Amino acid sequence: MKLFEIVTDEIQPEKYREAVVHPGAGAVTVFTGHVREWTKGVRTLYLEYDAYVSMAEKKMAEISEEVQHKWPETKIAIAHRIGKLKISDIAVVIAVSSPHRKHAYEANEYAIERIKEIVPIWKKEIWENGQEWKGDQRKKPLLEVE
Repeated sequence: MKLFEIVTDEIQPEKYREAVVHPGAGAVTVFTGHVREWTKGVRTLYLEYDAYVSMAEKKMAEISEEVQHKWPETKIAIAHRIGKLKISDIAVVIAVSSPHRKHAYEANEYAIERIKEIVPIWKKEIWENGQEWKGDQRKKPLLEVE
């Protein structure tokens, strides 16, 4: 199984959780990001995601290296879905295992912020009254991310 992948099918979080479990793992955190219906008072009908797939997977692997450097003994798996996603669909999953829960939580939060910063994934938000493509890669350091 690939630990870092862009997928077109529905994400099954358990697959990624199982990929990071190991005998030294005392904690596993699994984050799933879902398509929400309302954002700032605007109703979303659905989202369309697109990605530069090979580069996105490479950047996810880089994030894993960063995580393992900051939190030794962690293991991480990341998947992001592209294509048309309806409300409540899972867009991204991040599974992190660590000997201790604090590091698993911290590493998981770090990973989602880095995905937003450096992974070439774009989304088109389709609302009741319009649509817009958005890319969320930012040029500021992680510590400045809100």
